[in-house]
Amino acid sequence: MFSGFESFTVTTQHDPVVSIHGLKSADAASSSRPPLLLLHGFPQTHHIWHHVAPQLTDNYTVVMLDLRGYGDSSKPDDIAAYAKSAMARDCVAVMDSLGFTSSFFVCAHDRGARVAHKLCVDYPERVQKAIFLDICPTLAMYTKTDFAFAEAYFHWFFLIQKPPLPETLISASPRRFAEIFMGGRQQQGLGIFDKGCFESYVKVLEDPVAVQAMCHDYRASASLDLDEARLDLSNGRKIRCPLMVLWGKYGVIEKCFDALSEWQAVTEDAVRVQGQSVDSGHYIPEQAPRHVVAKVLEFFV
Repeated sequence: MFSGFESFTVTTQHDPVVSIHGLKSADAASSSRPPLLLLHGFPQTHHIWHHVAPQLTDNYTVVMLDLRGYGDSSKPDDIAAYAKSAMARDCVAVMDSLGFTSSFFVCAHDRGARVAHKLCVDYPERVQKAIFLDICPTLAMYTKTDFAFAEAYFHWFFLIQKPPLPETLISASPRRFAEIFMGGRQQQGLGIFDKGCFESYVKVLEDPVAVQAMCHDYRASASLDLDEARLDLSNGRKIRCPLMVLWGKYGVIEKCFDALSEWQAVTEDAVRVQGQSVDSGHYIPEQAPRHVVAKVLEFFV
């Protein structure tokens, strides 16, 4: 699935120890190509990029992470560990460790795009350009919640409940949760997912420690991340790099939000946010990979 990539593990934090697992394109010429960081969403892993990453290695050195709490990366047991500021620090530490100590491109989906948003704000000198897939800013989505959004994104309110309620219910039948939750967000159901990829997502959900970590990710977004976002905006800290946003035509962003306006509101006035809907549901990298590849090649120059 990822021929031509090599795995790595980078320790990004020492107390407690946090190690981030990932893959990097590894052909002889890759070191001369601009670095591109790919970040996945919930409840997935770097496997979401299996149609995208191999098509980009001729133009970029591609780096894919499992976010902390996901896949084969560490899973700290406290909510504070999942503030997007902490997860953004992981990204910088990984890129530094791999030798990419200047700026890089970022393309990120879902939870990974929330990490990338904070990465752009906290480390403006490191992100050259960014593409966010199928999200609006977390603060906007929580503060502008209406019935349609709450119904479609029920998991935003389910996963933040006090432990062990969501953990217990998910772990009672993790495969069935994945089938119903992920299949229900797509018109084609589970048909868009490669069988091996889907099995990797189920495997993670079968680990109770990972389930708790993913719930903590959402709990942090409904608390610490909102506080950080409000503080950033009050201090005038916005995205400074060129930004493109893509969202699924059949998803909640299209239905409930004005994506371009919401992103422009958290981006410097001098930077115009580009974007459009895509003929896809939520899981754009797996349902519309050719579109993602085309936009990456077009925008990251």
